[in-house]
Amino acid sequence: MGNPSGAGPLAGIRVLDLTRALSGPFATMVLGDLGADVIKVEDVWHGDDTRRWGPPFQGDDAAYFLSVNRNKRGLAVNLKTPGGRDIARRLALASDIVIENFRPGTAARLGLGYGELSRQNPRLIYASISGYGQTGPSAPLPGYDAVAQAVSGMMSVTGEPDGEPVRGGTSLADVGAGMWALIGILAALHAREASGQGQLVDVSLLDGQVAWLTYVAGKYFATGVTPGRHGSAHESLVPYQVLPTADTPLMVAVGSDSLWRRFTAATGLPELADDPRYATNPDRVRNRDTLIPRITEALAARGCAEWTERLNAAGVPAGPVNTVPDALAHPQVAAREMVTEIEHPVAGTIKVLGSPIKLSAQPAAIRRPPPTLGQHTDEILAEAGFTGAEISGFRQAGVIK
Repeated sequence: MGNPSGAGPLAGIRVLDLTRALSGPFATMVLGDLGADVIKVEDVWHGDDTRRWGPPFQGDDAAYFLSVNRNKRGLAVNLKTPGGRDIARRLALASDIVIENFRPGTAARLGLGYGELSRQNPRLIYASISGYGQTGPSAPLPGYDAVAQAVSGMMSVTGEPDGEPVRGGTSLADVGAGMWALIGILAALHAREASGQGQLVDVSLLDGQVAWLTYVAGKYFATGVTPGRHGSAHESLVPYQVLPTADTPLMVAVGSDSLWRRFTAATGLPELADDPRYATNPDRVRNRDTLIPRITEALAARGCAEWTERLNAAGVPAGPVNTVPDALAHPQVAAREMVTEIEHPVAGTIKVLGSPIKLSAQPAAIRRPPPTLGQHTDEILAEAGFTGAEISGFRQAGVIK
């Protein structure tokens, strides 16, 4: 994917990655895809917890770890030792970006907090990802993706109307926080061009999920009515949901009155187009209980593939509810290079997802496979000015691996 030998738009930017699990590693992976030199710091014993989040495993590591740690160099160091903390500080002071997702206060106790590092490196951009943020009454609490989805209200609007609240199918709070951190980091990089100063980027899983409530929160602000669950349906648009066909389910997204007219023509229901009960979207929302059965009856005449073709030909957004294998095998996914292969030193050839960021001049690229634990320790320390004797001494003392 992309040109592995080409310089990305973030070439020359050094990132010290003190994160683990998903939110931080996702953010630093994207920075690496865009050309930054990312140094992933792990402990000397087992490394990032996600190396063991399996099965399945590929080589020595879990597929989970391999999915979000490409384009990084690996450094294994014991931050519980003075020598290990000194190594991390030296690397931080030579970096453009430091990103961590410890519980608030932990980095500072290690001598790796924003306050200390920024005094010595005023240009440093320091991103902290946490469960609840660096301020406020909940800041000290531990935060995990599923808890953020629950506390934010996001889980309360996810699931079937008569069912229990459910977590999103992937770790939306973690990945969302990683994306918010990326936005903050890139904004801070831009601001540094003018000011010469770095700054702190404070992102939380909770804030990110609350921000994603968008129109759900807006509707509550406007009405005072507690939002509920609507399954695959949309509370403000009809028809906009998964519907049965003669074989497999079909997702239909009729987002305007003009699309409604196209939809009724394509499904053989022209009499509904100007029916006063369904003529406008607010009408259809009010009368969804009588409308959806009419549509379901019509869709039973054909299978999902035929309806997808008919509706798309009419300009109506619709498609099958693909399984993950079906989605990854989709011709459009292939055309957009969203599945690619890389060579890993232990696991061999592995498949990974491509980058969704398509830049015309400096495309994202996969330049490195995920590192093995401590794979680049000696290389990184030598670049930082440590002598061969110092590196050997660190290893003998258990400071590095």
